[in-house]
Amino acid sequence: MSTLVLTLTAIATDQFAAPILHSSSPLWATTACLLLVSRRGNLLCSSGDPPLEAALKGAKQIGFTVVSLSISLVAVFIPLLFMTGIVGRLFREFAITMSVAVGVSAFVSLTLTPMMCAKLLRSETEEDREHQGAFYRRTEEYWTRFSNLYERGLRWVFAHQRFVLIVAVVTLVATILLYIVVPKGLLPQQDTGVIVGVTDAAENISFKAMLERVHAVSDIVRRDPDVASVSASVGAGTVNATINTARLYIVLKPHNERANAEKIIERLRNATRDVEGVSLFMQAAQDLQIDARVSRTQFQYILQDADAAELAEWTPKLVQKLGQLPQLSDVASDQQVNGLQLNVDVDREKASRLNVLTQAIDDTLYDAFGQRQVSIIFTQLNQFRVILEVEPQFRESPDLLDKIYVKSSSGQPVPLSAFATMHVSSTPLSIPHQGQFPAATISFNLRSGSSLSDAIPAIQKAEREIGLPDTIATTFTGAAAEFRSSLTSEPLLILAAVVVIYIVLGVLYESYIHPITILSTLPSAGVGALLALLICRIDFSLVALIGIILLIGIVKKNAIMMIDFALEAERKEGMSPEESIYQACLLRFRPIMMTTMAALLGGLPLALGTGTGSELRRPLGITIVGGLIMSQALTLFTTPVVYLYLDRLRLLMGSKRAPDPKELPPLSPRPTPAT
Repeated sequence: MSTLVLTLTAIATDQFAAPILHSSSPLWATTACLLLVSRRGNLLCSSGDPPLEAALKGAKQIGFTVVSLSISLVAVFIPLLFMTGIVGRLFREFAITMSVAVGVSAFVSLTLTPMMCAKLLRSETEEDREHQGAFYRRTEEYWTRFSNLYERGLRWVFAHQRFVLIVAVVTLVATILLYIVVPKGLLPQQDTGVIVGVTDAAENISFKAMLERVHAVSDIVRRDPDVASVSASVGAGTVNATINTARLYIVLKPHNERANAEKIIERLRNATRDVEGVSLFMQAAQDLQIDARVSRTQFQYILQDADAAELAEWTPKLVQKLGQLPQLSDVASDQQVNGLQLNVDVDREKASRLNVLTQAIDDTLYDAFGQRQVSIIFTQLNQFRVILEVEPQFRESPDLLDKIYVKSSSGQPVPLSAFATMHVSSTPLSIPHQGQFPAATISFNLRSGSSLSDAIPAIQKAEREIGLPDTIATTFTGAAAEFRSSLTSEPLLILAAVVVIYIVLGVLYESYIHPITILSTLPSAGVGALLALLICRIDFSLVALIGIILLIGIVKKNAIMMIDFALEAERKEGMSPEESIYQACLLRFRPIMMTTMAALLGGLPLALGTGTGSELRRPLGITIVGGLIMSQALTLFTTPVVYLYLDRLRLLMGSKRAPDPKELPPLSPRPTPAT
């Protein structure tokens, strides 16, 4: 894609040295290079001057523009540096990296790029034009037609200024409405090639029975054509600490040889649904993991209550209700209150009559079932611990306790059933805690087409519908909690970036009005970015927000390049605002198009890229490409109209009569190189 950008630069400027200049600075060299190229009168520097003199003139003309672009872009990242939390850490790295890159690029664009223009570029002669061939001549003809078409459109816009201003206002309103409507999420779901699965079985299942079910599930998963390997563990780790849970790691085949992870998960869910006595919950492993605790599925919702019995009563009710919501899938809970325990009630009077001590009862039961270590066998290379326990056939049923004998103080064995009774009761396998209170974690995945912005209100509504007691505290954790936090901060973050840019541009231009003209280009970029996300069915996530922030710094370059020339023409050549902005649009049209195309093509690999983990980068590319396309289509026409209306407002605020558009002199034709 970089080769395509450099080739496009060469075609647009008809100079083979331009790509070298483009690559000399990462970000702003394109702008400086295109404005410094001496090219048959299409740019400001071309008036037959020697290369060195043309480079100096071009650097003088474009210097303030590059400084304005760089400072205003760095200003966009200032609010990001003060964000807190996990989201703040992500943005802080991005802001520091971009700020340093922009600063270095601005320095290179103002120093190295003009020098390279003076040394590498040369004046164009008729012999050079003949040598370039028919391809470049045809390209120039197409460009001339395109620029003439823009000039005709610009004249129509000047004749219908009120309509264009209404379009600009509608664009602002559309940006706000689209932001409200677009589905929102925290981070895009990646396909990393690994699926993590958790199997749940009945709390009273034995280890042997659990192994059989896990092997059955693993065999079904392994037979899937898109699965490369499967590994499983039972009763180990943090999420499956009890023997009725197991964890599966499913490694998929290479990305280009299989379906995406979401389809594979759905297929495996259907295939393992018929395995008796076990449920399989799956989620794709993510490169960027925010959740502090491991759960069965991706998002977590915690219930807390001081009364463990009340918590045990209401958690299954809420799980059942959430399982009926169309936004959620794979709703599960870590609450396991139906485990079994065997109670041995000792009749102390009978035991005393039989000379059986309580300590002897404890020692006998621990020797039989407690895995007591009684010795260590040492060899030359290793050592082996000797464990004392009964034969496996005496551990398969509680009824076999009748065959356990306890040694009395007189040395005679006494059957356990002679002085004790046994009965089975229910007990929790584990009691999770959160903040020193008993807690239950409900985890869930999102159905295809749903987003967190849809799921969170649905969960809160389900709480109210079942009448969840006020004594049970509920809270989201992990990614869901970060999403709720970021949802409230996103509008403030964008607003802070806009305010900082306005202040910086106001200082640079010493005006309250001109920064508004520059900022008027932002709504069109927002509309394009949000529409692109809607068309591609991608949530507005933090990665997309990074793209929006980056767009704020990029799209205003069109207005800055126009306004710089217009103000200079008004001050030095005495042009009217209409004439100056008209000339600025025509003269800066080519560099504006080329810088936008360079940025657009730079974002295409992110938007169109595939492969492992590409889902995390795609929203950034889509927002940049969509925003630049829409912004370029609108700002070339709306910016001059906004400039004129705000200039009239400035005159009115200064108690001066604004000129009537009917009294204005006619617009002059396309400027010549000497202009």
